[in-house]
Amino acid sequence: MAKAAAKAKAKKAEATVRDYDVLLRPVITEKSTMGGSLNKVTFRVRGDADKNEIKRAVESIFGVQVRKVNTLNVEGKNKRFRGIEGKRSDFKKAVVTLAEGQSIDLAAGA
Repeated sequence: MAKAAAKAKAKKAEATVRDYDVLLRPVITEKSTMGGSLNKVTFRVRGDADKNEIKRAVESIFGVQVRKVNTLNVEGKNKRFRGIEGKRSDFKKAVVTLAEGQSIDLAAGA
C-alpha cells in the first residue's frame, strides 16, 4: 500500500490553466539569484493567490517538491517622470523553498 502511495506522489500532477495563471514570471535579481544556492526560487504571483495554490502550481508545472512558500506584498513606489507624478503597481511575490536535491533552471527558458 505504501508503494502505491509513493508512486502516486512521485507521478507529476497535471498542470491546470489556473496553475499557469498563478505564476506570472520569475524574479531575476541579484538577491533572488543568491537564494538559488539555498534551494529558493522567487516568482511574481497573482495578488489573490494563496500559499497552497502557489505550492501546487510550482509542483505541477516544474515537477519538483516544494518544502515551504513565503509570500509578501510589495507596495509600488511613488515616482515622478518629467514633472508628472505617478505610482508603480503593487504586486505579490513568492519565495519558494524547494526540497533538498531539487532545483529549477530558470535560465533554460530564456
